[in-house]
Amino acid sequence: MKLELRGITKRFPGVLANDAIDLDVSGGEIHALLGENGAGKTTLMNVLYGLYHADEGEVLIDGTPVSFESPRDAIAAGIGMVHQHFMLIPVFTVTENVMLGVEETSVAGLLDRREARRRVEEISSRYGLEVDPDALVEDLSVGAQQRVEIVKALYRDAEILILDEPTAVLTPQETRELFGVMGSLQESGKGIIFITHKLKEVLAIADRITVLRRGRVVGSTTPEEADEAALASMMVGRDVRLEVEKGPAEPQAPVLEVEDLTVLDDRGQAAVNGISLEVRAGEVLGVAGVQGNGQTELVEAITGLRAVDAGRVLIKGEDLTRASPRHVFAAGVGHIPEDRIRDGLVADFSIADNLVLNQYYLPPLARGWVRDDEAVLRTAEQRKEAYDIRTPSVLAPVSTLSGGNQQKVIVARELSREIALLVASQPTRGLDVGSMAYIHEQVISARDGGTAVLLVSSELDEVLSVSDRVAVMYRGRIVGMVDPATIGREEIGLMMAGANAEQVEGS
Repeated sequence: MKLELRGITKRFPGVLANDAIDLDVSGGEIHALLGENGAGKTTLMNVLYGLYHADEGEVLIDGTPVSFESPRDAIAAGIGMVHQHFMLIPVFTVTENVMLGVEETSVAGLLDRREARRRVEEISSRYGLEVDPDALVEDLSVGAQQRVEIVKALYRDAEILILDEPTAVLTPQETRELFGVMGSLQESGKGIIFITHKLKEVLAIADRITVLRRGRVVGSTTPEEADEAALASMMVGRDVRLEVEKGPAEPQAPVLEVEDLTVLDDRGQAAVNGISLEVRAGEVLGVAGVQGNGQTELVEAITGLRAVDAGRVLIKGEDLTRASPRHVFAAGVGHIPEDRIRDGLVADFSIADNLVLNQYYLPPLARGWVRDDEAVLRTAEQRKEAYDIRTPSVLAPVSTLSGGNQQKVIVARELSREIALLVASQPTRGLDVGSMAYIHEQVISARDGGTAVLLVSSELDEVLSVSDRVAVMYRGRIVGMVDPATIGREEIGLMMAGANAEQVEGS
């Protein structure tokens, strides 16, 4: 099967998301679609999968134009998609999830779970997917849930498989297993569109690479003809320094002290279970772990966004265990939240207002009880330029920005004042590699100026390159505290999957 996209153009109000894009993939080929968030990758795939309708252009299968009014049409044509955020029902079994919407029935018209289970076993065995047909999805690891999504697409006879950021929440071991599955699919004649922003992975697995920037194809190449630097340059339009440059840390007194902390999640279960750690002035402590192992709740408890069930949080010796977010801010804490829409921005406010959201009532942005609008605008313009926030006007609503530019607003706001502690959760999510390098420079600069930094990131490479020490979290506990200079990605990956420090050191 050969799939071709010709001249695909998709517009949203004020945004040209896809601009005359050409792309093709054949059976037995892995074609990587590379680009930062906001480059147009997911929009293009949503057009292909029938979720959006193109304003211009056409899709061809084996040379014949086709039109998809919905994902059902795309699936019927042999196209499957594994979304970045899985579409599974936690309380259903693997088989029930896979057969949902295409239920097998017996002669009597009853659901034929036995036949569906047999097909799930056959597909998972053929492609090395290793899933238990009878397991509840809620009991599976993230990597296993992803395999269920792939089985679900193959169950529907997909010949072209779209994988949207499939390694975003995987450990290194799970990523390697996924690449093995992709190799099996390729050998069987399936075509794969591999959407990512990770340069190393593209070079390791792809046959061809197409790079998008601001909705356009800016180049196509192969792993043999390119390297990370060349791909990064294509993505952002200029040369980019990929390595984080930093000298040795000179840690001083503790700024953040967490003592026997227990925090409950929204269901009342212990998401953080008796954690103790400290972050000292002049160092970066990174927290590594597959997303969903308590990192979110830990950050929310430290920054006053979630109640603490037990234990203490001290900042510069002051007990802030049950302090409000404003009190935490006043204590000299900067916070880059994981969920920028919920916790970092007010969508209907202007970009300028969001850039001073935690300082608008303080001099020089206010005179007594009166806000100085001119000072706010001057400050916003300065921060816009310094952090390359791409907008025609800082008076526009922040909701009009791309996700990456929204993240820059938050980073600019939090790093543009003197702070004792920076709590950075996914600080570079949605940024291009050039902006990522700039943010990393700012983090290291803050560290070198005596700021304590707690860095939480789902990107293991980011944690290892920026951090001076790394705490590995698994199921709400710290299972290891390691030196990134002396331990490899594989060892940390084992710990992220549940192996404790002693097991790693003995392996």
